Amino acid sequence: MVSAVRTVLGDVLPADLGVVDAHDHLFLRSPRLPGQELNDGAAARAELAAFRAAGGAAVVQWTPYGMGRRAADLPLLSRETGVHLVCATGLHQAAHYSPELLREVRGSLAELFVSELTVGIGTSGVRAGLVKVAGGFHSLDAHARWTMTAAAEAHRTTGAPIAVHLELGTGALDVLDLLCGELGVPPHRVVLGHLNRSPDPVVHRQAAEAGCWLAFDGPSRAHHATDWRMPDAVRALAEAGFGHRLLLGGDTVVAGARSVDGGPGMPYLLRRVRPRLAHELGEELVDRILTENPARAFAAEWPDRREP
Repeated sequence: MVSAVRTVLGDVLPADLGVVDAHDHLFLRSPRLPGQELNDGAAARAELAAFRAAGGAAVVQWTPYGMGRRAADLPLLSRETGVHLVCATGLHQAAHYSPELLREVRGSLAELFVSELTVGIGTSGVRAGLVKVAGGFHSLDAHARWTMTAAAEAHRTTGAPIAVHLELGTGALDVLDLLCGELGVPPHRVVLGHLNRSPDPVVHRQAAEAGCWLAFDGPSRAHHATDWRMPDAVRALAEAGFGHRLLLGGDTVVAGARSVDGGPGMPYLLRRVRPRLAHELGEELVDRILTENPARAFAAEWPDRREP
């Protein structure tokens, strides 16, 4: 069976994906971010066009179920900008949802994930290409264990990769103990996000040794001393033989963070992060992290593969 990346326009061979922003958002809505929603279609198109102009070719959007994905709008945005888009199913932390929504999906979460991966999201016909779930701060609560158990079931049915939001970059080893230990998900099917937010070289090395993907995604916020440490963290992992397991992303989560609204946005990954890492690590490694690695991380042997 041939591996492919499941985009909103169909399944794409990994070699055709190009330069990838491995973790970002075009649309996102949460009660934790009132008034800061990513919900402007024109701004999303402009952001994608700016990313394309900077040399980008694909964006993996980690916005999961119930957080304003606007899946029906993604195919047109992809066609208009020439950027491959991967959409997520999954469920974030409980704080991002109403109690009513959580009750609605309580008994059928794995089935929901599988349906969105294989049939489509709502009536849009867009199929998700990964499952996104989330841990807590240095812990896994009952909600996280529930969502990760459903994600593991969906993976067993479809082969889909599982992407994990690590709260402030913490809890990586607990996530791996659950997903790969108790639930039996192969480590190379797990992407750990936000490791740059907790620059702990011991945890990074242990996670890499487990065989998962390590994502350094998003520029520093006011309380994250990460940007200046990130090249050292990436170098340490590469020198230890784990350059083939590293991913980079932008993680634009609020409207003011878009480049078209005055923030760093998606182009920042290629305008600022890429040259900084290339200076520190060399062009060849950085090119691999932006192309070959995400192509392998988000590809799967889908049992229902269809050509785009």
